[in-house]
Amino acid sequence: MNLTAIILLAVLQGVAEFLPVSSSGHLVISQHFLGVQVEGVRLDICLHVGTLISIFAFYRKTLARLIMDCFSLGAEKAARVKAWMFVFKLLVSSTPAIFVYFLFDDRIKAIFENAEMVGILLMLTGAVLIGTRFLPCGRKNVSFVRAVLMGLGQAIALLPGVSRSGMTLVSGRAAGVDPEKAAEFSFLMSTPLIIGALILEIVKSFTEIPSESGAQESWAMMIFGMAIAAIVGYYSLKILVKTLKSRWFWIFGFYCFAAGLATVLLV
Repeated sequence: MNLTAIILLAVLQGVAEFLPVSSSGHLVISQHFLGVQVEGVRLDICLHVGTLISIFAFYRKTLARLIMDCFSLGAEKAARVKAWMFVFKLLVSSTPAIFVYFLFDDRIKAIFENAEMVGILLMLTGAVLIGTRFLPCGRKNVSFVRAVLMGLGQAIALLPGVSRSGMTLVSGRAAGVDPEKAAEFSFLMSTPLIIGALILEIVKSFTEIPSESGAQESWAMMIFGMAIAAIVGYYSLKILVKTLKSRWFWIFGFYCFAAGLATVLLV
């Protein structure tokens, strides 16, 4: 791996993770054209952990209040119940993606090696985003049913080229959820999956027999990329939350469709 390529991919992850343009799809396409070779989806996971850190930083007040309400004995009963219900919604929304991952793991990983298929899926994402132009903005909260719907969107987005933020926000929008509440829930609901994927990758790294001494250097560079993705992701998230209020969310669809078409033609 080249350090410059890792930095470029980290910046790309930080920008694309929170915009509805599929960060994983862009990483696959970028790796294809940059010639970066990494085992499986390890780099993808590390960079997603970087943007997970930016989520924790951006929503630190919400998370601190949630933890306090869940575990503080001084909190009112209604506040504790509301907090635990929110946590349960986050866990429930992760369930569809977990089932899809374990049922179709090999097929999903195969797509990570197929830049042309990623381009096709990116075009599909673009079409879906453009379709949101005709969906009204709701004012509802995230109920259990709406959490499951957003979870189904997240499950589909395990495919590189399908935007996770795009599919979850579109699902929330279709269910009438308030855009800002949908954005907060969308990004927080990704945390159980990213943490779980990181744990699996760490366990896998301990059970595997190192094939060469350069493996540790690769991990060091990926951790550096993780830090870059965290910093860039934090400011990208700030921009996205402001953009959602302008109701121009569907414009990203044209970019996704164009990027996907260009990928198919060039690959």
